[in-house]
Amino acid sequence: MDTSVPDLHDTRRYHLHHPVDLMTEFTVCESLGSPRSPTLRALGLARTYGARLGDRLRDRGLLWKGCRICEIGGGYGSLMRGLLEAHGDLVRRVLMVDLSRFLIDIQRKAMEPWKERVSVILADALEVLPALSGIDLFIINEMIGDLPVRTGLDPKRLPADAEAVVARFGLAVPREGPFHVNIGAIRLVEAICRKSAPAFLSEHSSDPIIPREMPFLAKGLEATGWPREIRLTAHSEYTIRFSHLEQVARAFGRKVETGSLLEWVGYANAEKARFVFNARACSTDEQALILEFLDHIREYRWMIIR
Repeated sequence: MDTSVPDLHDTRRYHLHHPVDLMTEFTVCESLGSPRSPTLRALGLARTYGARLGDRLRDRGLLWKGCRICEIGGGYGSLMRGLLEAHGDLVRRVLMVDLSRFLIDIQRKAMEPWKERVSVILADALEVLPALSGIDLFIINEMIGDLPVRTGLDPKRLPADAEAVVARFGLAVPREGPFHVNIGAIRLVEAICRKSAPAFLSEHSSDPIIPREMPFLAKGLEATGWPREIRLTAHSEYTIRFSHLEQVARAFGRKVETGSLLEWVGYANAEKARFVFNARACSTDEQALILEFLDHIREYRWMIIR
């Protein structure tokens, strides 16, 4: 909630005690999670999100024979299932970490074909990360928006934790408030950077990158550069200021790549996308699926920390 009084927005209680239903909110992963996905077909794509992610990571030298992967916040297990179906021959071990008992049970079922290679643990990522070892690649997909956020901040009177990270990494803050800081996402990137392994992250961003061939996607986009609240069923999450995460990673001497998640996923027909998005009047189910997908994914970014 936007307020002038500093507060810590924290969804941990929700994820610990509620049966999380990802079908009540849009996620790129679930939209493209199955070869039978109507959204996948509408977009003219052949490979699931997990398979496509595996392709990209392999091409960048981050997924290789004998690789040990840790996915944090794996949802229904769709991403890892797609990755293993396409690239299972490269993966030696998988560790799934999640705070939700409900989602952990779903992930175990999704990983049943690879159960000899997959371990699933119930844990808070911010608490368990320092203890993890033997990981070659971290995958943190559509999860960091749920991490703790300092909200309603006055730049002249920052709480101690926000002031500490702003000073430590030289992070920009607006001249006037109220504004929000992704304190949990920053801490997660700090923890990742203390490991030797690379990481892939994706999430709604407050500073999105619009694909060059799709400038029309900037129309009406609510992106001030600062995190905003996204209200969902029984909880909220916040968009991520990726420029802050980049600064943190580079302060640790890590290399960073980032871009539009839509470009990462790929799209078969940019002209068709332009027509559907600009028209905003869908005459078919296919057009409705395309519009919903574009309206959400246009503010998503990906980031690789090497």
